[in-house]
Amino acid sequence: MKIIAHIETDFETKFGLPRQSGLVDEIQGKIIFEKEYRNPEAFRGLEEFSHIWLIWCFSQAQREIWSPTVRPPLLGGNTRMGVFATRSPFRPNPIGLSCVKLERIEFSKESGPVLWVRGSDLMNGTPIYDIKPYLPYADSRPDAVGGFTENIAERSLEVNIDSNLLNILPESKRKTLLNILAQDPRPSYQEDSQRIYGFGFAGLEIKFKVDGRKLTVTDIIEK
Repeated sequence: MKIIAHIETDFETKFGLPRQSGLVDEIQGKIIFEKEYRNPEAFRGLEEFSHIWLIWCFSQAQREIWSPTVRPPLLGGNTRMGVFATRSPFRPNPIGLSCVKLERIEFSKESGPVLWVRGSDLMNGTPIYDIKPYLPYADSRPDAVGGFTENIAERSLEVNIDSNLLNILPESKRKTLLNILAQDPRPSYQEDSQRIYGFGFAGLEIKFKVDGRKLTVTDIIEK
């Protein structure tokens, strides 16, 4: 399969990313295509769709061997489920699928058609194999059943952050960060209230700890 594009996001590592696309609508991404695929004709009509599917590569999770079972973090990291019953990145083929909102299409001499999207769950630089329009009449299934994920308790946290720390972030990134933190970036099996976690976001290092349902940002470090 050929890589047709890469996405630019504020996430340097997978830690801190939402567990699924669409959970944090404010996350913005920019899809830059390889030169071979910058023909504007290939994008004719795409602007009429509100959402698109991204088919992409788990570029940081590739392994030579695969396991028929994995341990989903949402189940505490100890319960094994069949790999095909999960969205684990450790698969026979490292292929991901995400539905994102298509905000706009820009055309430039330097990069050709550029897709601005929202609600992604991809790291910066993630390779993209293909893009397809989301079709509400075919892709939406209101009566769908979510399997073992339906029994998972809501993980939303109360986020506490000092205004001096929040002001380090550009104003356009503040709401995005707060919503990311509210989703609880930790693996569900980690409950140490004294442990300091950290992840890169928008060129900054975000440090935080969690006690019960309260998340406190302890520091924001400029890199």
